[in-house]
Amino acid sequence: MAKETLWRLSALACGHPTPEFYEAVASRQFHDAFSAAWAQVAGQGWPGADVSPNFEAFEAGYISAFLHGRNGKPLAALLVGENEDILAGLTRPVFMLNIAAFYKHFGLKPSITDEGRHDEPDHLACMLEFMAVLCHLEAHALKNERDPSPYRRAQRDFLCRYLGPALDAVAGQLRRAALPNLDPTIFTLLQDMDRWSLAQISELETRVGPFNDPDAPQQAHKAAPASQSAPQNLWG
Repeated sequence: MAKETLWRLSALACGHPTPEFYEAVASRQFHDAFSAAWAQVAGQGWPGADVSPNFEAFEAGYISAFLHGRNGKPLAALLVGENEDILAGLTRPVFMLNIAAFYKHFGLKPSITDEGRHDEPDHLACMLEFMAVLCHLEAHALKNERDPSPYRRAQRDFLCRYLGPALDAVAGQLRRAALPNLDPTIFTLLQDMDRWSLAQISELETRVGPFNDPDAPQQAHKAAPASQSAPQNLWG
């Protein structure tokens, strides 16, 4: 349940800022919730960081980093399919279909926003929210004394194929850009979640076996060596 909270709060942090979310960050309500969950999985509270002085600065930093940075391009794209290294030769539509297949397998559909547009399945916020759903399903299985392995395998696969590389790319781009106006709490959260995702992959591989998918992108995050076994139904 603590892991579910971390993924869900991270998804909230990657969505477009609202005044309500900024107030939660500025009042440390967000930090306290994140830190409580972080302490359960990491053994210590989350130190967090400073906060932008007002909502206008908070939103401007988000826009500069993730939407319209230098030359009108994001410095760190939250639409993961815009990163050529992660696509590894796939077109973005095919990449998004592959991600959407994970969602569909667990009965999930993109939500409709207030503007009537579908959420992009490769937006980092959607991917983080999906991990929260998988953790929720795992916790529910454990509570009802059912086998949690299918949900753990799905977490492992989604992290290795998509979310792990996405977090690594965004966190790395933010470090290299050294944006002075991005909210420090958002910056720190993404760096820490990138590192934590690696630990999650190791833990999941210990529980349900190594990740192994010959059809995954070449840049698969911490994937097992390609010489290991053939394709299989990873979740059943």
